[in-house]
Amino acid sequence: MAAGEDGIVVGEDRVARCWWADSAPEYRAYHDTEWGFPVSDDVRLFEKISLEGFQAGLSWLTILRKRDAFRRAFVGFEFERIARFGERDVSRLLADAGIVRHRGKIEAAINNARRVIELVQAEGSLAHYVWRFEPEAQTRRLDRAGLAERGLTVESHALAKDLKRRGWRFVGPTTVYAFMQAMGLVNDHLDGCAARVGVDSARERFDRP
Repeated sequence: MAAGEDGIVVGEDRVARCWWADSAPEYRAYHDTEWGFPVSDDVRLFEKISLEGFQAGLSWLTILRKRDAFRRAFVGFEFERIARFGERDVSRLLADAGIVRHRGKIEAAINNARRVIELVQAEGSLAHYVWRFEPEAQTRRLDRAGLAERGLTVESHALAKDLKRRGWRFVGPTTVYAFMQAMGLVNDHLDGCAARVGVDSARERFDRP
């Protein structure tokens, strides 16, 4: 079913969702159970920001379909293990057809794993660090046009700038804002989407790190 001007589409299961969630089965499950729900686990946070880096220039659906392969290749995104990867691991990853074989992105993920260890030592946890950049909740009604205007925020620019200062790679403000949306630092489910209420409730119960 086509989405209305507000960006809401009602599926054959009669559930209202953001328009993008109806384009593929993988998107629907991701939208309903993951996207926007707050996360405080450092490994999940590192996985997501790494995968957002791999997505650059591609669709998220491409990455989502390869996520299990990425998890196998990158040892579950346990950053302390990835930080020990060397050139042999880079060669192994470049030969892995299950993932995005881009040397710059692979080397960035390994570099960023090393930077996470430094950040955890300085800040206590990756979660404690990133949740400091949580924007204030928006009160205006959110439709598709309004979401397009949000694209970049002061907070996503600030987080991207600080990560780059700390030596992270592939963490521009667009990548960082997509990470913030997915990990629940903002609730960008559209008004009228069934998942928006659940995400709001989860954010209200969430104990900020």
